[in-house]
Amino acid sequence: MTTINIYLTFNGNCEEAFGFYKSVFGGEFPYVGRFNEMPPQEGMPPLSEADQNKIMHMSLPISKETILMGSDIAGPWAAGYKVGNNFSISIGTDSNEEADRLMAELSAGGKVTMPMDKTFWGSYFGMLTDQFGINWMISVDLQQH
Repeated sequence: MTTINIYLTFNGNCEEAFGFYKSVFGGEFPYVGRFNEMPPQEGMPPLSEADQNKIMHMSLPISKETILMGSDIAGPWAAGYKVGNNFSISIGTDSNEEADRLMAELSAGGKVTMPMDKTFWGSYFGMLTDQFGINWMISVDLQQH
């Protein structure tokens, strides 16, 4: 089954924002990960000490079908941050083949910003901006397969 959720990006106040959303919607955070938990990335400079404690990923289930997800922007990715482009539509699907198809079709006329590949957090994952300027994330949870 394919699911679609919203992924919000913040400039250092993700944890504060998600605390607010939790007060509105209730629930618990099943995962809160910080950038200092991320393994070194080949070709990427180390993050500053200030960026190390920022949120790399967190989620808040809103219903059985809907999860609000978010992160802070850090390091070399921060240069492109602007309110208005600080969200993505996150697609979760069941197979690598379907993820590849969605990536190819949605990126037609747009730009792949992170090719589909296995990640350290156990997903097959990629990102793109479509021809209309909308940011998309596509993932397959490899741990469920």
